[in-house]
Amino acid sequence: MRLRSIASSLVPALLTTAVAILAAAPASADPGALAGKYVALGDSYSSGTGAGSYGSSGSCKRSANAYAQLWANANAPSSFVFVACSGALTTDVINNQVGSLTSDTSLVTISVGGNDAGFADVMTDCNLGSDSSCVSRNQEAQTYARDQLPARLDAVYTQIRDRAPNARVVVVGYPHIYQLNGSCSIGLSETKRAAINQSSDVLAEVIRGRAGAFGFTFVDGRSAFAGHEICASGARWLNSITWPVDESYHPNAAGQRGGYYAAVEAVA
Repeated sequence: MRLRSIASSLVPALLTTAVAILAAAPASADPGALAGKYVALGDSYSSGTGAGSYGSSGSCKRSANAYAQLWANANAPSSFVFVACSGALTTDVINNQVGSLTSDTSLVTISVGGNDAGFADVMTDCNLGSDSSCVSRNQEAQTYARDQLPARLDAVYTQIRDRAPNARVVVVGYPHIYQLNGSCSIGLSETKRAAINQSSDVLAEVIRGRAGAFGFTFVDGRSAFAGHEICASGARWLNSITWPVDESYHPNAAGQRGGYYAAVEAVA
C-alpha cells in the first residue's frame, strides 16, 4: 500500500517534469538541420557532367544528379553553394570558385587535377591513335601529374584552408575508367585501357598525398567505382563514348549516386 501511495504521488510529478524538459528542448530534431554551410567545388566529375539534368547551369553542366546535390538533398545543410564546373583547372577553382568559401563553411568537397594533367587529351589520343601513341601520351600526363600537379593542388588547398579554416574538406579522386580483362569485345585495346588506368593510379597517388598533407579526407574514386567501370560485368557507372562527346568517360547518374555520393556520405 505504501509503495502504491508513493508511486501515485511521484507519477504526476515526473510527468510534469518531463513535459517541462521537452518544452525547453530545441524545436528541431531533424539531424539534417545540424549540417552547416556546404560548398561544392571542382571540375566535371563534381559538377555531374554525364549525369544529365543540368538545369540553367550552362556549360558548367551542374547536374541535379551530382553527388554534391544528392548530399545536400539528403542532409539539408544550412546553405548549399554549388560552383563546380565542367572543364575546371586548378586555376579556375582559384579564380572562380573559392570566393564562395567563408569562415563559417563547415563542409567542402572538390575534385580537380585531371584537366591540368590533360586527361581529356589522353582520351582523345587513345581513341584516335595507335597503342604506342596512347601509351606515350599517358606517360606524359603521368609525368606532369608527378612533377607539376602537386604545386597546383597545394595552391588550391591553401586557398580552401585559408578561406574556410574550420571546414571538413573531402577531396574526391578519379575512378579507373576500365575494368581490365572485362566484358568489352570492341573498343580500345587492352594495352590502351591499361595505360589509361595507370594514369588514374598516378593521379590518385598524387592527389591523396597532397590532400593528406593538408589534413583533408581523400575519397578514392577507384574503390568507389570498383566493379562498375567500363567493361565491367555489373552495372556500369561510367559513360563510354557518348553524345555530347564531353560527357564521355564521366560518371552517369548511377555512378554519381552509387559511387561518389555513397562514398562522400560515408565520410561527411
